[in-house]
Amino acid sequence: MKKMNLLAAFLLVAGFATAQTTWKIDKSHSKVGFSVVHMVVSEVEGKFNDFDASVISKSDDFNGAEVEFSAKVASIDTDNEKRDGHLKSADFFDAEKSADIKFKGTLVKQGGKYVLKGQFTMKDVTKDVKFDVTYGGTINTGRGFKAGFKVIGVVNRQDYGVKWASKLQDGGAVVSDEVTISCKIEVDKQA
Repeated sequence: MKKMNLLAAFLLVAGFATAQTTWKIDKSHSKVGFSVVHMVVSEVEGKFNDFDASVISKSDDFNGAEVEFSAKVASIDTDNEKRDGHLKSADFFDAEKSADIKFKGTLVKQGGKYVLKGQFTMKDVTKDVKFDVTYGGTINTGRGFKAGFKVIGVVNRQDYGVKWASKLQDGGAVVSDEVTISCKIEVDKQA
């Protein structure tokens, strides 16, 4: 009988040690944005209005959490309808052929900082990336648990086949190759 109790206790503890928690993005309290340098002297910002993300974590501090994200290219929004149409065209994202931007990777705690490492896919090209993450913490709202993150990183659009380029008279780029990705994410713990 003692052996059975000991075995049951061990299995119970092992089950807690490997339990995973799924978190889903709260779209109404999240923003998936980007910015590029425009005409060498300023920045233009945009965002995606249709996106989804999930986080599966085995630890309370999210170290080692699996992260998946996708955004619909057709939902791009730069507050300029004409520019949005151009960005959806084959010159840039080619929304008809490549409908989604995706990420799949792992959140890793390194010292007191977090890094999101994984594979970023845009225009059907996948590359390894690393983004800096600020973990805002977790809170019990009385109606469930929420956690918050800020994700910042840079990708080179040319690496993903986003090749459109135009030059100014002095040779400067109309749109920079480097794109800064900035996401403010709030996730809800699933039951």
